[in-house]
Amino acid sequence: MKIYTKTGDAGETSLFDNTRVSKADPRVDAYGEVDELNACLGAARAASLHADLASVVESIQRDLFALGARLADPSSRIADRVEKAAVTSADVERLEQTIDRLEAELPPLRRFILPGGSPAGALLHLARTVCRRAERRVIGLGPGAVEPMLLVYLNRLSDLLFVMARAANHRGHAPETEW
Repeated sequence: MKIYTKTGDAGETSLFDNTRVSKADPRVDAYGEVDELNACLGAARAASLHADLASVVESIQRDLFALGARLADPSSRIADRVEKAAVTSADVERLEQTIDRLEAELPPLRRFILPGGSPAGALLHLARTVCRRAERRVIGLGPGAVEPMLLVYLNRLSDLLFVMARAANHRGHAPETEW
């Protein structure tokens, strides 16, 4: 199979239900933001994250493929039985448990901090901002356009990415710069 299909040469792409839309369509933009977030996380994972954080990032990357698939499926044709394409409350709970676990090892946050620190921490801060942008794009699709759990997941994920950035910096002895 060739990587190029030439079907998008005129600026259109296909959604999961075979609907042809502009590559500038808000839905395509939303799952494109999720794809960018996934790439940012890949860069963070490649930046010498501790093994437990790298494992969390890999799990999130898998979730983001599922989330992107849901966004590319406006007719909800992906069968519920396709478990790997689901985003559930259990996934959100897993994010929350990770936040709680990591926060327990961090000094309390008393002020805003500037994004940065170690390479891994800085990339996780970048991923957090891309996550927030993806969340805004998904919200911009309008009420009822997506499963509510997708928004909950993205909202919680941005919180986790902030805590993960702090954890990566703390473990790497990279000081946080307060604002």
